[in-house]
Amino acid sequence: MKKKRREFLKKSAALSAGVPLSSLVPITERRTRKTEHDHHLLELSKDAGIELCLAYFWGIESRKVALAKEMDVLGAVGGISPRMAGMPDRKNYEFEVIKAVKEAWEREGLRLRVIEGPPSLYSKTKLGLEGRDEEIENFITFIRNIGSLGIDTVCHNWMPVIGWTRSQVDTVSRGGALVSSFDIKDIKDEPIIEEYGVLTHDMMWDNMEYFLKAVIPEAEKAGVKLALHPDDPPIDNIRGIPRIMTSVEAFKKMLDLYPSPSNGITFCQGSFASMGAEGEGVDIPAAIEYFGGRDAIHFVHFRDVRGYKEKFEETFHDDGKTDMYKAMEAYLKIGYHGPMRPDHVPTMHGDSNEHPGYSTIGTLFAIGYMRGLIQGAANNV
Repeated sequence: MKKKRREFLKKSAALSAGVPLSSLVPITERRTRKTEHDHHLLELSKDAGIELCLAYFWGIESRKVALAKEMDVLGAVGGISPRMAGMPDRKNYEFEVIKAVKEAWEREGLRLRVIEGPPSLYSKTKLGLEGRDEEIENFITFIRNIGSLGIDTVCHNWMPVIGWTRSQVDTVSRGGALVSSFDIKDIKDEPIIEEYGVLTHDMMWDNMEYFLKAVIPEAEKAGVKLALHPDDPPIDNIRGIPRIMTSVEAFKKMLDLYPSPSNGITFCQGSFASMGAEGEGVDIPAAIEYFGGRDAIHFVHFRDVRGYKEKFEETFHDDGKTDMYKAMEAYLKIGYHGPMRPDHVPTMHGDSNEHPGYSTIGTLFAIGYMRGLIQGAANNV
């Protein structure tokens, strides 16, 4: 892997220095090289091979799309909406719907790179309820369909009933910008959810294993990679609903349940950084290198926090507790060439907090910061 990485960076450096690509190969091969190959290397040299993307969870946002193209960030991350496809009565795992959504992004000049929040992976599957086999079969149909359309990455999670949650979404941060935050004390009086009976962590692990054994073989056939996102916040229980993906050790266990190139993780830096009790914490660069060594990182959410699992707030990318340069350097060391997007940016002055964490202005700051880190780290790896 290190040899390939050095060769890649050598080519990248040559490109940035203006050295012709043709000079990097023997003269006998130059005549057979095609323009498309050279163009592909030029694309790879951008951002050291990392595929920068933006999240579009509310469909095609014309302003964000225009800015993305100006920044040359051409990867789109989002769900599958039948309404966006012009087929509101169809299922979101059907081939025609997925194809139409993919083509809608292509018409905008973007590539649908990752499906985040996939169809037909809901509480029945995660809680082991009646009807989970139908959900799983529909999910397998979805996997086969996206694979046939060339979409190869799915970001999913194991948070039933209660997903991503915060106790506040307008905490004042640097200069008056707004961020989301979590304090377990703010939710301690919320009622226990009892409609699913008594749930345990062991049950959640059993359900995870059942799902992986059914789905991963089909994902392998389809050429699709599943990227599991950590529980956010990474606490053991919310209102009686167990949460299991809350530590580095939990992700090691998940990968061991079904070792496969199609079974991997979404390395959400903010979620991993908030794991652990007060005074504890995750060594983010070391975790990247560990999971990268297992070829398990399929997607990256690049963000940061201050605090710990029971009390934290999100930050500007340059204002949290993680050494973000060392984190980016770790991705380059492992030769990561997959999709990466900024996640949960502050809402900055002049922007709406309608969708907390997804301010367009905050995203511009994040991309500029990330691209600078990539270029700096690429010079030292």
